[in-house]
Amino acid sequence: MSTPTAAVFGTAYAAAYDTLYQDKDYAAECALIERVFSEYGDGAVERVLDLGCGTAGHALRLAERGYRVVGVDRSADMLRQAAQRVDAARRNGQDEGNGQVRFELGDITSVQLPETFDAVLMMFAVLGYQVCNGDVQAALGTARRHLRPGGLLFADVWYGPAVLAQRPSERVKVLAASDGGQVIRVASSELDTLRNSCTVRYRLWRIEDGRVEAETGEEHPMRYFFAPELELFLADAGFQLLRLGAFPELDAEPSEQTWNAAFSARAV
Repeated sequence: MSTPTAAVFGTAYAAAYDTLYQDKDYAAECALIERVFSEYGDGAVERVLDLGCGTAGHALRLAERGYRVVGVDRSADMLRQAAQRVDAARRNGQDEGNGQVRFELGDITSVQLPETFDAVLMMFAVLGYQVCNGDVQAALGTARRHLRPGGLLFADVWYGPAVLAQRPSERVKVLAASDGGQVIRVASSELDTLRNSCTVRYRLWRIEDGRVEAETGEEHPMRYFFAPELELFLADAGFQLLRLGAFPELDAEPSEQTWNAAFSARAV
């Protein structure tokens, strides 16, 4: 039986997203983001735009730390999960510290908000979902358009030398869901070295009482990046590259062993 293919971050994948990434250390990443704000920010960072916010893993925690956060995502299903996460946090007495968070439905290549920010984030390889040059330029243009002069952009990406050295392989996750069921995900990938991209094909099963209750599939085209092209893209969009380092070990240089890298850039 073939697996039905849904839109990227469709209903089934969005519902399973927090289960699939329950081991992702959002708290540590938000502490790292705060360190980046402190070390590379030009002035105080209070207002943050989270482009491709997903289910608010970063946005909610930053709000709890006192930031005013706006999250943007093109998936209405992911934003529904984000809103539920915020509601659950409020019911549990987490009042977002002295900050606040809200969400906007929109594509990061074209969204227009009537406000500017001190910092923009593109976390969890969001920039890599912009596969063609035009979309990369448009997404970085969105970031620059919404930043005050001197504002900071921070993003993590797949690092090209590591992707080519390590090559993607088939991966299987079997995870317990919060309601007692199971989620199984199989990921396989195909590289296109001519276009610096990798198509990741996901198959997802929802298991309840030993029975398959739901099955779906998604294809996620992902771009990987090299240092010179990142610097060129950023300069073209009106940014000065401040630091490209391994992620999440930002003090280390990216290498063939560091699949993820992160960069800090200032709006000029």
